[in-house]
Amino acid sequence: MIKLGVIGLGNRIRNGVMPSLLKYSDEFVITDVFDTHRALVEEEIAKKDSGYAENINWYDTAEELVEKADIDGIMIGTRCSSHTKYAILAMKKGVPIFLEKPVSTSMEDLRRLAEAEKKYNPMVVVSFPLRFSKLSTFSKELIDGGKIGDVWQVEAFNDVPYGRCYFHRWYRDESESNGLWLQKATHDFDYINYILGDKADEVFARWVRKIFKGDMPAGLKCVDCKKYKTCIESPYVLERECQDSAYGDMCCFAVDTGNEDCGSALLKYQKGTIVSYSQNFFARHKAARRGARFYGFKGTLEFDWYKSEIKVYPHHTDCVETYSFSGGGGHFGGDEKLAELYYKQIKGIETKSYLGEGIQSALMCLLAKESCETGKNIEIPGI
Repeated sequence: MIKLGVIGLGNRIRNGVMPSLLKYSDEFVITDVFDTHRALVEEEIAKKDSGYAENINWYDTAEELVEKADIDGIMIGTRCSSHTKYAILAMKKGVPIFLEKPVSTSMEDLRRLAEAEKKYNPMVVVSFPLRFSKLSTFSKELIDGGKIGDVWQVEAFNDVPYGRCYFHRWYRDESESNGLWLQKATHDFDYINYILGDKADEVFARWVRKIFKGDMPAGLKCVDCKKYKTCIESPYVLERECQDSAYGDMCCFAVDTGNEDCGSALLKYQKGTIVSYSQNFFARHKAARRGARFYGFKGTLEFDWYKSEIKVYPHHTDCVETYSFSGGGGHFGGDEKLAELYYKQIKGIETKSYLGEGIQSALMCLLAKESCETGKNIEIPGI
């Protein structure tokens, strides 16, 4: 049995991470939990009739769990703004940590986390499934093998078809999320860093805040609005006319709606590669795409997770090579790899921690946001 303590047993841990862990090994069981919404969590667990979370020891504080629980690992699935606080607390236990992204939502927290990493040298798996998906790992294998030559330019894109959830739900509270660079681009910056095997040293970014804003009252729920049956973003219209999910029920045209509608960043990497990345949160349905194009002198490689394929265009012949992938899994197969890594960390087989990668990605996101706010090109320092 692998006994897990959980700080924040939310939807991602319950319905994303745990199924992947159990798919890899039935040894995993949640034995100890701290959650500020205990009653709700217990209700959700009961609905699932889950066998991985029976006879739980509940704690009034995370500190009590860390001090008293007899566990083999700690998973942190709280809201984003408290990831750093609980990660540092968990390091004191000396067991492997599964940490949701982003690892920090402020520069102050990020510096604290980097100092704690030096002090405790923890084993951490950061929830970056795109890095470990089949498309990322095979693309890296092809590029590292010289398939397209040295990469000097990258165009990456993330057109999010479910983007309305960032305006209808709790994500809209920027005091909690600190914007969509940290919520989405943290994944994309990480897989780009991974494939290139390099670090960015400059960022220049811009965003647009023109669509999901307005003068409707703060805290307004769609069902309480006079426009409920006509507003194109209401659950009523979305489910009746578009057969689409509403992804939440808060008015996205209210004065308390946060987050940018879209954004673009230009990054320079230490070896000289330039990367452009754009994310869009009002694209819908068939407009969805997420992936990148990598340009080398010998060829161009591109992939899109929504198509589950990689294409290579050699520059000196007129052929096209296509690699198609079947199967899938959570986050395009990345969740299953995260489960394997966490299992191996707990068993002492895996000796690499991924916290440094989480810190680097969060740093890039925070500085991209700062660039949007100041209009300046910003150097990315070491941390």
